Amino acid sequence: MHALRPLLRKSLFNLFAATLACAALLAPRAASAEALLLIEADTGKVLQADNATIPWYPASVTKIMTAYVTLRAVKDGRLTLDSLLTVSPTAASQSPSKMGFRPGTQLTVDNALKMMMVKSANDMAVVLAEGVGGSIDGFSAMMNDTAKKLGMTQTSYVNPNGLPADGQITSARDLGILARSFLRDLPEYEYFVHIPAIRFGKRTTGNFNKLIGRYPGADGFKTGFICASGYNLVASATRNGRRLIAVVLGANSGTARAVKAAQLLERGFGQDNLTWLRPSLGTVDNLVPVDASPPNLRDEMCGGHRKRPASDDDDALIAANGGTSGSASATGGEAQVTFFTAGLQPPLMKASELMASAPAATEPVLVYTGPTRTGTALIAAVAADADQQTASKPRGKKSRVAKKPDAADKPKDAGKDAAKDTKTAAVKPVAKPAEAKKNDKSNDKSDTKTAAKPAAPKHAAAKHDAAAKPAEKPAASSDPKPAKPKAATKPAAKPANNS
Repeated sequence: MHALRPLLRKSLFNLFAATLACAALLAPRAASAEALLLIEADTGKVLQADNATIPWYPASVTKIMTAYVTLRAVKDGRLTLDSLLTVSPTAASQSPSKMGFRPGTQLTVDNALKMMMVKSANDMAVVLAEGVGGSIDGFSAMMNDTAKKLGMTQTSYVNPNGLPADGQITSARDLGILARSFLRDLPEYEYFVHIPAIRFGKRTTGNFNKLIGRYPGADGFKTGFICASGYNLVASATRNGRRLIAVVLGANSGTARAVKAAQLLERGFGQDNLTWLRPSLGTVDNLVPVDASPPNLRDEMCGGHRKRPASDDDDALIAANGGTSGSASATGGEAQVTFFTAGLQPPLMKASELMASAPAATEPVLVYTGPTRTGTALIAAVAADADQQTASKPRGKKSRVAKKPDAADKPKDAGKDAAKDTKTAAVKPVAKPAEAKKNDKSNDKSDTKTAAKPAAPKHAAAKHDAAAKPAEKPAASSDPKPAKPKAATKPAAKPANNS
């Protein structure tokens, strides 16, 4: 018997070592899965929690805290919604998504908040941070102090917009706490988290949160995306006086996060009469944090397998993939998402169809630069912003057209861009023979629009020629088949990296 003890100890040790090795192998997989949380807004009661206390990169859901700190300052009387803020060079230099205002541009706190929350404008987040905290570092300190007071023990901030930074960390648990605090502490400013769309000048931008205007009862909050975090969403909805908050972190597309949030919310509303069947998960504040590093999903989200650069404005709807979102995780492994009001009714519709449908028709909220205006002064301000867009818009779109020489199906955008390029005045309408035009290298260099645009139908060429001389009516083209330009065109700019 004594002789067997060393063998038994060795066997137990090997078994224990194998168990630890398996756990080590499985841990990264668990950490890289989606983090999900569903809570009641009033009570904080947890209805579902999966990986809810694993640290995560927040991306642009950071802007919920930026809005919270700013609106607390407004509520405390340190500034007003009409206070004028100035776009600094630091704010103007932020990566997209952004409004793109030049340094020195002024706008109100109210308009900056609307632009930040709907368009997820990174430059507006810095404008607010500098206006409230004096600098990015000063405002970040205010954000961290607020997070500590709210009990967000897993959160730290280094910037107000969520652009990639190692020290920018949160968790689904902490985001649930923040969303509850926003609704509890700032009910008079709740409007900012569920604006369906804004219109600046001639440009209308819909909220990236696809639940707003589509999911019944949806009334907040904010999306976020960077390559390391995946697609994040904090969403809220209210039915029969009961409000729920869903948090989805690490989804694989903008639509997938909306579908998952719709699932969570619908299950929560369906638990009204079935809560006694489920064990209590306590409140969100009592969820135990996990001491780990946040997963980095860069390769999965932004690797070479993607057909186009990923961004927070992900319009690759589920319908484009045959009713799925690329993985079973997008719909919880179900072919269709069933909605239950009491856990007993038959399925009503697919969440993918709901998210792919057009949002409810609403009038976009007007935003503008300069001081607060009303009546005819507001109309004049909106018109002035539209004129400014017409005068300064070309470069952003020019880069996109130059980068995609096969985009012949967008002649209108190309025409607008050409109208703003001062060099195109030297370009003659398509009157040259095709062979001569092909050999004209100087024309290729002077007109990047012509070089970037491939052979197109006659009507597209006519629109392009018309845009080349915006000040006068162009003559009709005599060449029905413009020559196919050279494909080797110098790209103009790096693709936008939306947060």
